[in-house]
Amino acid sequence: MASLPNPVSDAQVSLLRDTVVALVRRDGADLSARQLGVFLTCYLNEGGHTVRGLASSLKVSKPAITRALDRLGELDFARRKVDPLDRRSVLVQRTTKGSAFLRDLRNIMAHASGDSKKSSRKVAA
Repeated sequence: MASLPNPVSDAQVSLLRDTVVALVRRDGADLSARQLGVFLTCYLNEGGHTVRGLASSLKVSKPAITRALDRLGELDFARRKVDPLDRRSVLVQRTTKGSAFLRDLRNIMAHASGDSKKSSRKVAA
């Protein structure tokens, strides 16, 4: 017997799908799931980020993080800098362009979730 779908999970998956489709359709950067995961981890979690720390928290290899950061660097969404306190360590820095991409992503998600429609209705009422 098949289990009934979980409406909360289905809504969340639908929001993810609508967000990804909107990102794919718009002009601009295309990020892989791994690149988006690294980007969001850097921008949503406070504190300094290192390649080693990102690999550990995302449970992927350091070379995978390096490849993702290469792409984010090409797009100017993140920058790498040698840690002046520990020259063996590389710090990941946010950029203005990356912050703008995060703002766009939030707007896309708000639109996909219907929040923008709800806000419009409140203003009209």
